[in-house]
Amino acid sequence: MEFFHALMEFAFLQNALMGGLLASLGCGVIGPYVVVKRISYLVGGIAHAVLGGVGIAYYFGWPPFGGALVAAVVAALVIGWVSLRWRQQEDMLIGAFWAGGMAIGILFISLTPGYNVDLMSFLFGNILLITRDDLLLMAALDAVILALIAVFHRQFQAVCFDEQFARLRGVGVTQFYLLLLCMVALTLVLLIQVVGLILVIALVSLPAAIAGQWVRSLSAMMLLATVLAAAVTLSGLGLSYGPDLPSGATIVLLSAALYCLSTVMMGIRKRRIQG
Repeated sequence: MEFFHALMEFAFLQNALMGGLLASLGCGVIGPYVVVKRISYLVGGIAHAVLGGVGIAYYFGWPPFGGALVAAVVAALVIGWVSLRWRQQEDMLIGAFWAGGMAIGILFISLTPGYNVDLMSFLFGNILLITRDDLLLMAALDAVILALIAVFHRQFQAVCFDEQFARLRGVGVTQFYLLLLCMVALTLVLLIQVVGLILVIALVSLPAAIAGQWVRSLSAMMLLATVLAAAVTLSGLGLSYGPDLPSGATIVLLSAALYCLSTVMMGIRKRRIQG
């Protein structure tokens, strides 16, 4: 009740609530593509490379979200091209990109005069620091993602489920795969402020994985994943407020607990059906 009273009074909590909903929408519609295509490790490489863009932006005095956005898109294109061209070595190459992006970010952060607490929010997230300008950026990114899905959903679905069949049908698999990774990059920028780039993989994949256990169509997965992401984000925000716990870690912990519970329930359901 303390949280709800504070929500009605404080603007920063209202911003956090809206930011959580906007982030949940992005990860809810993109997460199912990531889960079905099984590219969580690619998402991790893109997410950790973002720190390089943030560090460079801070060093030169540019907007940090701009640096994060550029780094995420560039990382998505490079990692996507590597995964398509060098499949035999993609694990090591993505690992090198993962570590290299982090190293570049740390290097430029260390060269930046002074210390800015906002940098920690990029690593571990701080949903309470979301501003009105951040909300506008998040809404714009959500609009771009939803527009692309509305126009190219069938192509993305074909690429995720069966690349060979998509090629036979004349779908530009390479182009749509790279576009999908760019959309993943936009989603990561959406989520950085909420859970940080260290924990972002969990929020992208876990609600979608839970949804995939209970529904079969991709559209239903998107709807259910969005609802679950919103539920764990807002629940984590509320639970972390009173004890002053890290919001991002609380949100991810709830997601992991919900996934474990869903897996157990699914196992019990299968046993009953088989019995």
